[in-house]
Amino acid sequence: MKPTLVLLAAGMGSRYGGLKQLDGLGPNGETIMDYSIYDAIQAGFGKIVFIIRKDFEDEFREKILKKYEGHVPAELCFQSLDALPEGFSCPKDRVKPWGTNHAVLMAKDVVKEPFCVINCDDFYNRDCFKVIGKFLSELPEGSRGKYAMVGFRVGNTLSENGTVARGICSKDENENLTTVVERTEIMRIDGKVSYKDENGEWVAIEDNTPVSMNVWGFTPEYFEYSEEYFKEFLSKPENMTNLKSEFFIPLMVNKLINDGTATVKVLDTTSKWFGVTYAADRPGTVERIQKLVDEGIYPEKLFK
Repeated sequence: MKPTLVLLAAGMGSRYGGLKQLDGLGPNGETIMDYSIYDAIQAGFGKIVFIIRKDFEDEFREKILKKYEGHVPAELCFQSLDALPEGFSCPKDRVKPWGTNHAVLMAKDVVKEPFCVINCDDFYNRDCFKVIGKFLSELPEGSRGKYAMVGFRVGNTLSENGTVARGICSKDENENLTTVVERTEIMRIDGKVSYKDENGEWVAIEDNTPVSMNVWGFTPEYFEYSEEYFKEFLSKPENMTNLKSEFFIPLMVNKLINDGTATVKVLDTTSKWFGVTYAADRPGTVERIQKLVDEGIYPEKLFK
């Protein structure tokens, strides 16, 4: 069974200043996720599922979905603040989405095969999809709790225009993930990669420290685990009173690892990330994509 690619595209991109998921950066107006989907198809993925907000469905269908017709089956799922388990309601003043793992949950009714979750605004490169696609496609039928993530080296994932958010990872001697901690402010300071800790202090780390760029490989029972733990998350008063609390994928993954329910293989890549965290990142990203086209790695027009 071919794996499915789930793309998280519901965020507004507040630091970028617009719907960066729909921004044309390639020579023929291709978006970053067009390149991810092209690479995923090359790597053997058989279906794509987008998680978006209902309010830009029409624009998304017109600008994005049409181009994939005849290339790969595609479906839309919608993330909304009130998409909560029975018995829970959204605080009336909350405007922030419930986070990446809540977004993943929106796909539970349409994904029945091993799947990979990615961000839409990160340029991961083809090797990333090859390694995660190989892992997922080689899982024995009916596998449960055998997950994976692509671990980028933190020094290869920074922006020249401000801090970035990354999940900093630790792994054991078998290359299995032991912890992943979301750090929302990471940048190079005096030549050293550093993150801001809970006390507001900057902590230096090695350039080759593995980080999550939200490239995760799961099997369908992950939705069951997530539904149950989301109820626990919502049952904690601090998560309801804090209008910015989020149900992150690393939060769920950490629980499954600590419970012994799942293992998560860290798949190494030396690839250099690029993307559009900030508006100032855009010109450099356009230039890098054009260079890949000029080198023949991608065709001038991806989906003809």
